[in-house]
This record gives sequence, C-alpha cells and structure tokens, in this order.
Amino acid sequence: MSICDPIRLGVAGLGRGFMLTLPSIRHDPHVRLVACASRRAESRAAFQAAFGGAAYASVEELCADPTVEAVYVATPHEMHRAHAEAAARAGKHILVEKPLAISLEDADAIVAAARAAGVQLITGPSHSFDQPVLKARALIGSGRFGPVRMIHAFNYTDFLYRPRRPEELDTARGGGVVFSQAVHQIDVVRLLMGARAETVIAATGRWDPERPTEGAYAALITFRGGGFANIVYSGYAHFDSDMFQGWIGELGTAKDPAAYGQARRALSAARTPEAEASLKARRGFGEGAQAAAPPAPHAEHFGPVIVSCARADLRLTPEGVEIWGDEARDFVPAPPDPAPRSPVLRALHAAIRHGQPPPQADDWGRETLEIAHAILASARSGAPVALGRH
Repeated sequence: MSICDPIRLGVAGLGRGFMLTLPSIRHDPHVRLVACASRRAESRAAFQAAFGGAAYASVEELCADPTVEAVYVATPHEMHRAHAEAAARAGKHILVEKPLAISLEDADAIVAAARAAGVQLITGPSHSFDQPVLKARALIGSGRFGPVRMIHAFNYTDFLYRPRRPEELDTARGGGVVFSQAVHQIDVVRLLMGARAETVIAATGRWDPERPTEGAYAALITFRGGGFANIVYSGYAHFDSDMFQGWIGELGTAKDPAAYGQARRALSAARTPEAEASLKARRGFGEGAQAAAPPAPHAEHFGPVIVSCARADLRLTPEGVEIWGDEARDFVPAPPDPAPRSPVLRALHAAIRHGQPPPQADDWGRETLEIAHAILASARSGAPVALGRH
C-alpha cells in the first residue's frame, strides 16, 4: 500500500471534461485510474493502452467492477442522474462534473441516492478548488480583513464558439453558459462569501440565432448577513478578460493575443451539426489527444475576481492574491501544483479515507444549481427570485 493509499478511480465518459482533469489525475498520488466506461471503442482501447485496467461499454458495468472505489462522472450533463445513481447503488463514492444535474429534481435524486447508500458525493472540479480561491478563502477565514461585503467576478471568453454537440446549444438539455459556466462563478463566490445565498436578480443574452442558447448573463446574488456578489459572463468570443490576468488562460498556461478569433475561424469550417460534433469528439480521449501535457506554470482561474472585505480588497490572480489594505498593499502567492486540479482529488481522498469532505460535498452542487436556475427564472420574469430550497 502506498503512503497515501490512492483512491481506485473509475471514470465514466472520456470526453472533454475528463481531458481537462486528466493531467492532474496523472500527476496526483491521491487517485489511481483503474477502469473506464465509454461508448466509443477507440477511446476504450486508448484508455487501456495508457492505463491498463478495465474498459467497459456501459457505466453500469463500470460500477459493478469490485476494483473501483469511486466513480468520476464525466458524461454529458443530461446523463449525470442516471450515472450517479448507478454508482450509488453499487456503493461507489461519486465525483460528478459540474453541474450536478440539469433539473433540480434530478439533483435532489442524486443527493438522496448518495445519502441512502452512505457514499461521499462531491461536485467538481469547479474553479472553487483553484489554488488562488482557496488561498483567498484562508485569508478571509483568518479574520484579518473582517467579513466579506461584496464580490465582483467577471469573465469574457470564446465559450459559445468552441465545438459543441447539439445538446450543448439547447438550454433545456443543459446547454449554454448558465449551466456550464455560471456554476463556476457561483461556486467561487459562495465559497468566498461563506454564507447562504438568499436572492438572485439577473438578465441573460441570446444574441446569435445560430447558437440558440444563453451566451451571456449578469446576476446579482444577495447573501445572508448582507453581503452580495455580482457575476458577469460573456462567451461571445469578442473581448477576452484574460487580458486582465496577464494573458494567462483559464488552465494556467500563457495565451497568445495574436491568436484572437481562432475559435470562430475553426468553427467556420464545420458547416453542419454533425461536423461540429466531430470536431468536439476530437477533443476527447482516444483521438490523439491523450499525450501528457506539461504542468501549467500558473494556477487555473476563471477570470478576474475581487473580494471586498471590511478592511481590504482582495484581487485573485493566476499567481496568488493581491491585498489592498487600509494603508498598504501586499501579495500572497498561490503556487501552481504539477497537478493543477489536485485540490479536488485530495478532497476526494480526504472524504473517502478520513471522512473529511470539502464544502463542495453532499448537497453543495444542488444549491449551486438552484442559483443557476434562479438566474434563468429571473431573466425570464425580470424580477428577483428568492432562494427557498435550502
């Protein structure tokens, strides 16, 4: 047995979500890949060539494997409930890609299944596990700067023009930026605020008829105790807010500003939904994309975040946290890890081996999803939405 006794992890789905977490899984000693489930035979063969272990055509077969302790559900959003429930029935701990589900009813069912089975449930990875976010949370928790009063988080990306499957452009099936991107910002501000969200008022944008889902939103979230957070996002591939992050991209690597417009140019070659879905598939495991990437030189991030406390403003950057105090400025570094998403993998290990789950465990993902639905509901009605489910 190794020193940390790694979690024997099975992964359901070998698409883009898995690919983004794979570099961390490769480098982090707290988990070890032992099995996978994928409908694509070439992906299963590539997995076995890279990691050994078992490869199954169905998630149910994966969950029946006695060597698997925990299942990483990295399948499309609309499949999360079925696959998380299958894992729970088999007594497997569950790490579910965000969002936990699409509907609140499905989220409730996942939480209930995990509780009934007595297994750990963690929603992530989300950017609330990023090293600068955790560093800022520790600084806030020290009490040095007083309570959090306000948080501003914004992000401008090319999200809507990356290759998408048809359901990713259909809000009812979990598509658009609210279900895929707002959950990151919601998780970040919830973790930093450290209080229950109470109301949401929001507006959303659907500005491209050929991408008929939400591509932008702005939301004001109030929290118990008087704090509030403003979250803004645009995925329309115009302004790039990484300019404010030293041209460090979301995954912690340097960006070339000269590559501006690349997403739209690449997408223009895919003239049918089938061609676009094929482009998306090429970003998954088994299409030559499984080569190990070098460790990122900076921490991951999700755009600029500024936290206003009673006695200081904290600005989160890919390098750490800037402190703008009453009379002086300071900087606290948050060094990157060779496994950039190691915090979520360590959290999974601590929950299973030591019974110490992170804040993002149990019904955290359901509560975040409630806020995402409130953004959509408020945008439709033009009125504030009270958060009454938690």
